[in-house]
Amino acid sequence: MAKCEICGKKPGFGLNRPWSRKATKRMFKPNIQKVTLWENGRRVRKKVCTRCLRTLMKAKV
Repeated sequence: MAKCEICGKKPGFGLNRPWSRKATKRMFKPNIQKVTLWENGRRVRKKVCTRCLRTLMKAKV
């Protein structure tokens, strides 16, 4: 499932609204990436959204 393992971000739902105003359901998916991170001295693979990934990269510098 498209869910960030750090912040818990998951798909949001809304409506497509074309010019005719005929509403149809749609999904906004978060940008999830598989990343290898260091946790407690061990390498761990996690599914992380790009917003959390940017924050993690900031913390390293």
